Amino acid sequence: MKTDDFDYHLSESCIAQAPVEPRDSARLLVLHRSTRQVDHRVFREIGDYLEPGDLLILNRTRVIPARLYARKPTSGRVELLLLRRLDAWTWECLVGGQRVRPGLRLAVEGGPSAEVLADANGAERLVRFAEPIEPFLHRAGHVPLPPYIHRLLDDPERYQTVYATAPGSAAAPTAGLHFTTQLLSDLRARGIGQEYVTLHVGLDTFAPVSEDDPLSHPIHREWCEIPLATASAINSAHSLGKRVVAVGTTSVRALETAARSGGPRQGRSADSTAAQSVQSFLGDTSLFILPGYEFKCVDALITNFHLPRSTLLMLVSAFTGRELILDTYAAAQREGYRFYSFGDAMLIL
Repeated sequence: MKTDDFDYHLSESCIAQAPVEPRDSARLLVLHRSTRQVDHRVFREIGDYLEPGDLLILNRTRVIPARLYARKPTSGRVELLLLRRLDAWTWECLVGGQRVRPGLRLAVEGGPSAEVLADANGAERLVRFAEPIEPFLHRAGHVPLPPYIHRLLDDPERYQTVYATAPGSAAAPTAGLHFTTQLLSDLRARGIGQEYVTLHVGLDTFAPVSEDDPLSHPIHREWCEIPLATASAINSAHSLGKRVVAVGTTSVRALETAARSGGPRQGRSADSTAAQSVQSFLGDTSLFILPGYEFKCVDALITNFHLPRSTLLMLVSAFTGRELILDTYAAAQREGYRFYSFGDAMLIL
């Protein structure tokens, strides 16, 4: 297995620069893994493929205005992107600017002063603020959009899911952007369950794998929580032969992390892909899902179209099969689907 195996060509015109309105009017490509059949629908019709008792798992993380601007003593400008909170004052940050070395003091525009404590990985630094930064983010912070989006959003809430309640992400769990409160209500009325996990998304999500061998890639850590109520609902659904439908690769990563700590689950058919019970979980995950991985919890997946050579494309390839997903991506381009964060959606059954 090589990283090149997960490469594909994408025309620049296929990259969505703005979300469609309303949210649920995005296109939906439905891929049936067992038959390789593809259906072309609209996202609001997703309930046609779900059954009463099926369980949607949604990531309720909320994007924080994590991009800050600061000045060095020499007046040179520095950009700080908050990646991971280590304590009340200290963050792992992605830094843009020259000669941002340990010991450097920064004047943060609209916020407290800060000091660079240490080099981390590449352009990352440990930065300690003079005061906790969160109370200043409403005036000092800017919502970080992915690097391939070149337009400013008129409404920053369009880069949040309608159920985002747990601040902490540097990027949105974009598969969930297609849901409206009305669509979620309609699905509940049809007996389709909904439970939540939290996984705070880091910007490493967008980074292509640069190593020739994906196994050599240092997978990023992300903080996640699977509440006891969610774990119980998943185990109940599986005991009744119903499907767990992960909304986004972030939900997949959280669920499979929790499932790996569980024991054998009773009541599932022998041909089920899910073979473990799910326990509640709180902490970091460094799970790297590559082709050959045996899924222990997730039965179906709602996702967007991912970047070439990315860990997310590798995860979806593990769920679907590499050749099938690349063939489907090629067909989606021919059909005019919009790719990446503000693009259209896939339902993989």
